[in-house]
Order: sequence, then C-alpha cells, then structure tokens
Amino acid sequence: MDFKEHIRVIPDFPQPGIRFKDITTLLKNGPVYREAIDAMKAAVSDKEIDLIAGPEARGFVIGAPLAYSLGVGFVPIRKSGKLPGETIEADYSLEYGKDKLAVHKDSILKGQKVLIADDLLATGGTLVTTIKLIKQLGGEIVGAAFLIELGYLNGRDKLEGVDVFSLVKY
Repeated sequence: MDFKEHIRVIPDFPQPGIRFKDITTLLKNGPVYREAIDAMKAAVSDKEIDLIAGPEARGFVIGAPLAYSLGVGFVPIRKSGKLPGETIEADYSLEYGKDKLAVHKDSILKGQKVLIADDLLATGGTLVTTIKLIKQLGGEIVGAAFLIELGYLNGRDKLEGVDVFSLVKY
C-alpha cells in the first residue's frame, strides 16, 4: 500500500515554510491505520522487545497499538508536568521550537529492551532526548520505528547505533 496517499500535507503549518505531514487522514481510515501498524509490527517482529516507548503526542497513537499488537508494555514519554508520579526530564529542540520531555522513574527497569515508536522522524531532537531518558533509567534501545521519516532533515544521522525503520519516507 502507498501510505503517502493517506497522509495530508499542509503547507505553512505551524509556521511559514513548514510542510506539515498530517496523519489524521490515515488514522481515521480504520483499514489503512491497521495496515500501517501491521506493517510496522512486521518490520520489528524479529527484535527482542520488552517495552515500546512513545513520545507525546502522536507517538501514543503509533506506539500503543504497536505495543498491543506485539503483546508488550507501553511507556508514554510526556511533556514536562503531565505525569503524576516521580519523573526524570530532559530538554530538546523541535523542528520549530524547544520543549522538555519526562518519563516516570519506575517505567523502565534496568536491562529492559525498549523500542521507540513515533509518527515522525524529522530533526531527531525528540528521539535523541527519548533515548537519553530511556538510557538514564537503564533501558536498552533495540531500535526506533516511525510512520514517517523526513529524510531531508537528516534526523537519522543523529542516531548512531540505533536501528531505524520508517514506513514512509519524504
């Protein structure tokens, strides 16, 4: 399936010059959404995975169903101030700004094998920060899976040693 046919591109959002890849058009189509998750599952099924970590917010809509389909746990990586328990935090840069990510201190045990799943790999800032948080808790990164990769932003270059899978590439 050509998943690009189901992803809407919105020019100048959230600011001029950005060509936002809107996955809501894919998500609302049940059979296409299912096929995308199934394709991502097939791509990572050879990995030993204990947990999937998904960064807020669209990492939840990719990571949680992927974790469910693989029969493993899901760890939400949230923006600062959104988790009720004791957390660790790290700053990161976006394609168009800065923010802070957090994870519960007890969400990943030392030695657990973690796959990161998100909707988009752009500059790699979110992923590098997510990796930092997982490693701080003692987790081992087994790879990263994305619905979309913006290859022209070279985010993959920041991920030395991380096995990266992207379903759709721009």
